[in-house]
Amino acid sequence: MSDPARFLPLSEATFYVMLALSQQPLHGYAIMQQAEALSAGSVVLGPGTLYGIFGTLEKQALIVKVAEEERRKIYALTELGKLVLAEQVRRLEIMVNSAARLKESK
Repeated sequence: MSDPARFLPLSEATFYVMLALSQQPLHGYAIMQQAEALSAGSVVLGPGTLYGIFGTLEKQALIVKVAEEERRKIYALTELGKLVLAEQVRRLEIMVNSAARLKESK
Protein backbone atom coordinates (compact mmCIF):
# COMPACT_ATOMS: atom_id res chain seq x y z
CA MET A 1 0.00 0.00 0.00
CA SER A 2 1.13 3.57 -0.67
CA ASP A 3 2.81 5.63 2.02
CA PRO A 4 0.10 7.93 3.45
CA ALA A 5 2.64 10.67 4.19
CA ARG A 6 3.22 11.24 0.48
CA PHE A 7 -0.28 12.76 0.19
CA LEU A 8 0.34 15.28 2.97
CA PRO A 9 -0.19 17.96 3.97
CA LEU A 10 -3.86 18.15 3.02
CA SER A 11 -5.41 21.52 2.29
CA GLU A 12 -7.96 22.64 4.84
CA ALA A 13 -10.81 22.08 2.38
CA THR A 14 -9.59 18.60 1.45
CA PHE A 15 -9.17 17.72 5.12
CA TYR A 16 -12.79 18.61 5.87
CA VAL A 17 -14.08 16.70 2.83
CA MET A 18 -12.22 13.60 4.00
CA LEU A 19 -13.29 14.15 7.60
CA ALA A 20 -16.93 14.37 6.51
CA LEU A 21 -16.54 11.07 4.66
CA SER A 22 -14.84 9.38 7.63
CA GLN A 23 -18.17 8.52 9.27
CA GLN A 24 -20.21 7.39 6.28
CA PRO A 25 -20.48 7.70 2.50
CA LEU A 26 -22.08 11.00 1.45
CA HIS A 27 -23.09 12.96 -1.64
CA GLY A 28 -21.65 16.36 -2.50
CA TYR A 29 -24.26 18.60 -0.91
CA ALA A 30 -24.15 16.64 2.36
CA ILE A 31 -20.35 16.91 2.35
CA MET A 32 -20.58 20.68 1.90
CA GLN A 33 -22.95 20.91 4.88
CA GLN A 34 -20.81 18.58 7.03
CA ALA A 35 -17.60 20.46 6.22
CA GLU A 36 -19.16 23.74 7.26
CA ALA A 37 -20.54 22.24 10.49
CA LEU A 38 -17.31 20.39 11.39
CA SER A 39 -15.25 23.54 10.82
CA ALA A 40 -17.59 25.71 12.91
CA GLY A 41 -18.38 27.70 9.79
CA SER A 42 -14.77 28.50 8.91
CA VAL A 43 -14.81 26.36 5.75
CA VAL A 44 -17.60 26.90 3.24
CA LEU A 45 -17.16 24.80 0.12
CA GLY A 46 -18.57 25.81 -3.22
CA PRO A 47 -19.49 23.23 -5.86
CA GLY A 48 -16.46 24.03 -8.02
CA THR A 49 -14.03 23.57 -5.15
CA LEU A 50 -15.77 20.41 -4.00
CA TYR A 51 -15.77 18.73 -7.40
CA GLY A 52 -12.14 19.70 -7.94
CA ILE A 53 -11.30 17.99 -4.66
CA PHE A 54 -13.34 14.93 -5.68
CA GLY A 55 -11.39 14.65 -8.93
CA THR A 56 -8.05 14.84 -7.17
CA LEU A 57 -9.01 12.41 -4.39
CA GLU A 58 -10.41 9.90 -6.89
CA LYS A 59 -7.22 10.02 -8.98
CA GLN A 60 -5.19 9.45 -5.81
CA ALA A 61 -7.48 6.53 -4.85
CA LEU A 62 -8.34 8.20 -1.53
CA ILE A 63 -12.08 8.21 -2.26
CA VAL A 64 -14.31 6.14 -4.48
CA LYS A 65 -17.81 6.63 -5.87
CA VAL A 66 -19.95 3.95 -4.23
CA ALA A 67 -23.41 4.79 -5.57
CA GLU A 68 -25.45 7.18 -7.62
CA GLU A 69 -28.98 8.12 -6.59
CA GLU A 70 -30.84 10.25 -9.08
CA ARG A 71 -28.11 12.73 -10.04
CA ARG A 72 -26.25 12.54 -6.72
CA LYS A 73 -22.95 10.70 -6.62
CA ILE A 74 -22.13 9.17 -3.26
CA TYR A 75 -18.49 8.92 -2.21
CA ALA A 76 -16.64 6.96 0.48
CA LEU A 77 -13.10 6.99 1.81
CA THR A 78 -10.93 4.11 0.69
CA GLU A 79 -8.67 2.29 3.14
CA LEU A 80 -5.78 4.41 1.88
CA GLY A 81 -7.92 7.52 2.37
CA LYS A 82 -8.55 6.52 5.99
CA LEU A 83 -4.81 6.10 6.56
CA VAL A 84 -4.05 9.48 5.00
CA LEU A 85 -6.70 11.18 7.13
CA ALA A 86 -5.36 9.52 10.29
CA GLU A 87 -1.82 10.66 9.48
CA GLN A 88 -3.03 14.23 8.85
CA VAL A 89 -4.83 14.19 12.23
CA ARG A 90 -1.64 12.93 13.91
CA ARG A 91 0.34 15.78 12.36
CA LEU A 92 -2.27 18.34 13.40
CA GLU A 93 -2.20 17.02 16.97
CA ILE A 94 1.57 17.54 17.05
CA MET A 95 1.10 21.11 15.82
CA VAL A 96 -1.58 21.91 18.41
CA ASN A 97 0.40 20.31 21.25
CA SER A 98 3.53 22.22 20.26
CA ALA A 99 1.64 25.51 20.22
CA ALA A 100 0.03 24.75 23.59
CA ARG A 101 3.42 23.95 25.18
CA LEU A 102 4.92 27.15 23.77
CA LYS A 103 1.98 29.19 25.04
CA GLU A 104 2.25 27.62 28.52
CA SER A 105 5.97 28.42 28.74
CA LYS A 106 5.34 32.16 28.39
